[in-house]
Parts: sequence; C-alpha cells; structure tokens
Amino acid sequence: MTQWVADPEGGRDRGPRALARAWAEVLVRPKRFFRNGVAPADQAPGLVFGVLVALVAIGGRLATGDLPTFESVEITPTFVPESALLQAVLVLLVVGLFLAPATFHFAAAIETIGLTLVAPDRGGVSETVQVIAYATAPCLLTAVPSPPLRVACCLYGTALLVVGTSVRHRTSLPRAALAAALPAVLVFGYGYGGFAAAGL
Repeated sequence: MTQWVADPEGGRDRGPRALARAWAEVLVRPKRFFRNGVAPADQAPGLVFGVLVALVAIGGRLATGDLPTFESVEITPTFVPESALLQAVLVLLVVGLFLAPATFHFAAAIETIGLTLVAPDRGGVSETVQVIAYATAPCLLTAVPSPPLRVACCLYGTALLVVGTSVRHRTSLPRAALAAALPAVLVFGYGYGGFAAAGL
C-alpha cells in the first residue's frame, strides 16, 4: 500500500524542493498537476506530502495554543509526559505515523466505493490516496489561528479533491463531487476543522 517505485511513470520527484514545487503546482495548476503528478502504485511521495501538511497544520495549532492540552482533559492517560514540549512531540508522532496515513487510506476506501458507482473507468486506489493527500495542500495554512482562513482552505481543498478525482478517474466534475463528498467531510470538515471554524 505504500510502495516507493524507483522509476514511476510520471509521479513526483523526491526531495524538499520537489515537495515545495508540488505544493505550489497543485494550488496554481491543479488539472495539470493531477494529470502528470500522480503515478499508479507510487503512493509514497503523495503520503509524505500529505503527512507533512498535517504536521505543519497541527504544529502551528500546538504553537499557538489552538489545540486542547492534556491538562484540560479530566483524566490524563498515565503515559502522557508532564512536559508541554514532550506532549507536543507525542501528538506530532501520533499524527505523522498513524492518524494522517490512516485517514488518507480510510477516505480513499470510502471514495473508491463511491467511484464504483459513478466512474466505471476509474483509476486505482493508490491514485485516490495520492489525490486526497495532494488535495490537502491549502490546509498547510490552517496552522494560522483564523477561522475564515481555515474555512477557505478547507473549501479549496475540497475543490482540489473534486478536480483531482475527475482528472485521475476520468469522470465528470458532478460525478467526482458525488464520490468525493464523504471523504471531503472526513478530511476537511473534521480533520482540518472546517466545520468547527465555520461554527457548524
């Protein structure tokens, strides 16, 4: 599920500069990016990209005190360190190693079910995982404690998900929107706090 293909057909280059270029490209030229920047069975670059976006977003919220601390929880688990810095490191490890990759794969599984109904000529699950991961690009800015900005980022991410689904799975935008609706709710509405920022 997380293959790293040495010579993918298309797909992304590796390294920090390639990640920065992918972030800019997906925001500015999404159709071209999703057409050329996603390779079948080569999930690793997309997952790395999506996990880094999640880590920056969560890291920003931790730095600004925008996330609830363990002290605010009535019962603190015994394995949680007392140091605020160590708590932040623990949160980032959980997000980076488990929560973000699991969410991308779960959302991709949900979208794949929807695609079976609306896009018979669809691409593979690996491509869906990558589309979801790259569609989170605007959510890097959810690190900023601004509800209107977070809503805008989540809406833009949802639009990128629909466009990417349409391009990679060769289906119309309305059908792509139908297939991507539940994954968008999961990733952008709840995961990146779009609903909370909008007061829903």
